[in-house]
Amino acid sequence: MKYNRILLKLSGESLMGAQGYGIDENRLSEYASQLKEIADMGVQIGIVIGGGNIFRGLSGAKKGYDRVKGDQMGMLATVINALALNSALSAIGAKVKVLTAIRMEPIGEFYTKDRAIDLLNSGYITIFAAGTSCPYFTTDTGSSLRGLEIEADAMFKGTRVDGIYTADPEKDPSATKYDDISYDEILNKNLKVMDLSATVMCRDNNLPIVVFNMDKVGNLKKVISGENIGTYVHP
Repeated sequence: MKYNRILLKLSGESLMGAQGYGIDENRLSEYASQLKEIADMGVQIGIVIGGGNIFRGLSGAKKGYDRVKGDQMGMLATVINALALNSALSAIGAKVKVLTAIRMEPIGEFYTKDRAIDLLNSGYITIFAAGTSCPYFTTDTGSSLRGLEIEADAMFKGTRVDGIYTADPEKDPSATKYDDISYDEILNKNLKVMDLSATVMCRDNNLPIVVFNMDKVGNLKKVISGENIGTYVHP
């Protein structure tokens, strides 16, 4: 197996599934079954989920919300998504824990690196909620941070498309896909893979990124096993 410990970033928007808002139960179930499948293979899994299906702080700021309060609302949205995934995983017999960057027991345990690694080593799928606890940081940056803290082999970014393209493939049918690309190419070409700080953090600390389509059932196992799907980001 190519990867032993991973940080998986899931977008909140993907949880909407076909319904266009909130949390789609079918999508949640698909994610849970794929996660348990690779956990049963022995892969240690840390997860960060966005909150965009419920509330996005930056969008709220544009509508007049205070930016700090908007980001805090976004953090709470990630907690809701984390609890939903926790419930779906528990229902199928997976070992799972939610750790939160803001103290909110009994909703979740307070995050520390040591606790996270203990849980991962004990076979728990570990969901990191509430971002970094700080405003002005996206869940992309939170994913990079958690990936580095738990000493993951790679960060996996599950999206709605099958990798990184020269342009947005949902808007530009002529866009072509990269099989692999360097961090600097992403930055120089201003490709919208993650926010700038997240990409730079991965680059400066040599954390590889794999971007793939999480919405296609079976892809997670394929990419974990080293199949050449998605886009591999490297130094």
